[in-house]
Amino acid sequence: MKPIRYIALLRAINVGGRTVKMQRLREVFAELGLGNVRSYINSGNLFFDVDDDTDRAELTTRIETALLDALGYEVPVFLRTLDEVQALVDSDAFNATELTPDLRFCAVFTAEPIRQDLVLPWTSPKNDMVVVAVTEREAFVIWRIINGRPPSGKLPDDVLPARNTTRFFHTLKKILAAARG
Repeated sequence: MKPIRYIALLRAINVGGRTVKMQRLREVFAELGLGNVRSYINSGNLFFDVDDDTDRAELTTRIETALLDALGYEVPVFLRTLDEVQALVDSDAFNATELTPDLRFCAVFTAEPIRQDLVLPWTSPKNDMVVVAVTEREAFVIWRIINGRPPSGKLPDDVLPARNTTRFFHTLKKILAAARG
């Protein structure tokens, strides 16, 4: 069986006073029998190989349980294949917007499906976030830096499922390149 490489995007790693060394995360993943475990920067981005017949939902639960046991707190995990992340990068969802110093392009990954009837672009009440495109489980969001401050990043549950994690789009491209390497 041919192995498949996943990118694991972890939420709540090295934010809010919860500090974890990437070496410890790699150990937890390796203890689960995942192959070729590597990490990228200190914000919970790991890659690993598994057999292609591995059930993604079951694997996500196994990883989340192992992280809870190892760290003592819940860490939501979002698994995407390299091809899935490549498709997001290739989609060029931000092509209609010029990147300026007061904007950040973000990809938000969700565990549950996103409403497909969401009227786009959707702008937050504070005008600090704009959802410009969605897939089944990802949203492309523009953050506006207002008075030098980024938005909270939290979107209403009727816009995006609450269980999610965000990566800056330029970082997502780097994560993909590292996972391919």
